[in-house]
Amino acid sequence: MLTSMKSIIDKALTLPRQTVAVACAQDAEALTAVTEAHAMGLADFILVGNTDKIKAIAERIELDLTAFELLDARGEACGAAATVQVVASGRAQILLKGFVDSSVLFKAVLDRDAGLRNGSTVSHTVVMDVPGFDKLYLLTDAAMIIKPDLATKRQIVLNAVKVARALGNPDPVVGVLCESEKVNPKMPATMDAATLVEMNARGELPGCRVGGPYALDNAISEQAARHKGMKDPLAGRADILLAPDLAAGNIFYKSLMYFAHARSAGVVMGTRAPVLLNSRADSHQTKINAVALGILMAAKGA
Repeated sequence: MLTSMKSIIDKALTLPRQTVAVACAQDAEALTAVTEAHAMGLADFILVGNTDKIKAIAERIELDLTAFELLDARGEACGAAATVQVVASGRAQILLKGFVDSSVLFKAVLDRDAGLRNGSTVSHTVVMDVPGFDKLYLLTDAAMIIKPDLATKRQIVLNAVKVARALGNPDPVVGVLCESEKVNPKMPATMDAATLVEMNARGELPGCRVGGPYALDNAISEQAARHKGMKDPLAGRADILLAPDLAAGNIFYKSLMYFAHARSAGVVMGTRAPVLLNSRADSHQTKINAVALGILMAAKGA
């Protein structure tokens, strides 16, 4: 089982080389990530976007782009659509977000005729390598689904389980995060958590073990769970952290990034090819991490 971001990259380097299409590649961090990842032998790349800007940025920061195919597409919407077409046609196996608004990119990704939909719920899972912990945590959904209902939460979990399995974890523990570890009708997230636990027990949520409701401390700290007198054998052992909604997930994700200096890699599930959704503010190393995770997912056919 992989336990660090470095181990994800090392594993990706042993897998068949993939081609990554970069949507709106006119960005210094994206181009730096691409050149470093290619030099490592991680992947090949097709750079889609305003080629004049791409070349100007590369010249300014002294990057050599001669190893890459450049595909001219002006404007975010055209760049996103052209990148999706490159992946849909099979010329690339992975899509990496460059300097493009997420809503614009996903309008193209989710287009019913020309996009990458596969009929499943589309959700985001981010893998977190947090300093001081000897395991990887998966957080979902921190980027896409604003207010998931119970059925959607079930599908979000199933998507995240696929990521966990690609990391070598065949039986991940899902911790359903809530305001409290007690079921309270006034806190709908706790009610959903209790139902998800029941669904898991009935075999309706396979491939994992589900515990909750958990406050964050009870999800990741067995000591905290014991101190509170919890008898749940899964308390404190979560591998996958299911956020109650997008606000909670996104705040938690960025808190880990900026306060705890966690290393991360995010992937969108529920599409025909891995879509790597990063913030435009993310570092080039975070984008390299995402490429490595995308290679693992592509190798699993997820």
